Amino acid sequence: MKKSIPSSLSSFSVLRKPCPFVPPFTPIYRKQQKQRRRPLIQLSAISYNKFIHFALDESKRRTHLAPSPLQERYNSMVSMDGNAELQMSSFKATKIRLLRSLCIETQTTQTMWTLAYVLDFAVFPEPEFDMPIFCANFFTSANVNIVVLDLNPLHNVIIEREYRDKYYKGLIPLGVKYAELLPWGGKLTSESLKFFSPIVIWTRFTSSPQKYEVLYSAFMDYYKAWLELMDQAVVETNASQIKRNREAQHRYLTWRAEKCYCRRERSVLL
Repeated sequence: MKKSIPSSLSSFSVLRKPCPFVPPFTPIYRKQQKQRRRPLIQLSAISYNKFIHFALDESKRRTHLAPSPLQERYNSMVSMDGNAELQMSSFKATKIRLLRSLCIETQTTQTMWTLAYVLDFAVFPEPEFDMPIFCANFFTSANVNIVVLDLNPLHNVIIEREYRDKYYKGLIPLGVKYAELLPWGGKLTSESLKFFSPIVIWTRFTSSPQKYEVLYSAFMDYYKAWLELMDQAVVETNASQIKRNREAQHRYLTWRAEKCYCRRERSVLL
C-alpha cells in the first residue's frame, strides 16, 4: 500500500536517510544546494539549539534515552525551495513515552538572512504515570516572540483539586517568578484553560537578547521541575486509571492538532 507524506511535512525532503515515499535528491539538486548554502546569520543572536541540548543533557543524567523510530526517519529535512530547515530529535525512556524536539528555521532565498525560528519541544510520560506533559512552543521573528511554556496537566486542574495540589502546589512560586519577568500574552479561551496548568507561561514580547535569556532560564527551571516529578513518579497499576491517562494524552494531542497549530499559523500570517 502506497504511503503518503504527513501534511505537516509535505513541503520537506529528507536529508539524511530518505523515506521510501520521498524522492531522493538528484545530483544536480545536490550541487545547486551546495552552491547556494551559506553560513546562516542568527536572528538577533538567538538559537534554540542550546535549549534542546540542555534538555537532552539533563534527561540523560536521570534516565537512559533510546532513539525512537522517528529519529532516523525525520531527523533532518529541508523544504523543496531551500528556504526552511527542520531538525528533529525523538527519544524514549523508562518513564518517557516520547521526548521530541522539532526546530524549524526559515530564511530568505537571496540573502539567506534568518526570518524566523520555531521550537516545538514536548515530553510525554508513559500512560502508567499521570504526570503532566512538558511543553515548550516558541516562535521568534525579528520583531516578536510568541511563547507557551507549561507542564500541561493530564487532568482538569480546575475540577480535580487533588491532582492540582499533587503536581503544582509546590511549583506556584516558580510560576510567580516568571509571571513577573514575562508579560502575560492575552486572553485564553475557556477550552484552552482546561489544558494549561496554574504555572503556564503564555507570553508575547519584543525580541531581544535580554528576554531570550529570561526565556532560557524559565525553560531550564521548568524542565528541571518536570524531571523532578518524573523521578518521584510512582507507577500506576490500575488498568482503568492507565486507560484514563492514555485518553487524556490523546485529548491533549487532538486539541493541539486542531487548535494550537492553526492559531499559531494565523498569528504568523497576521
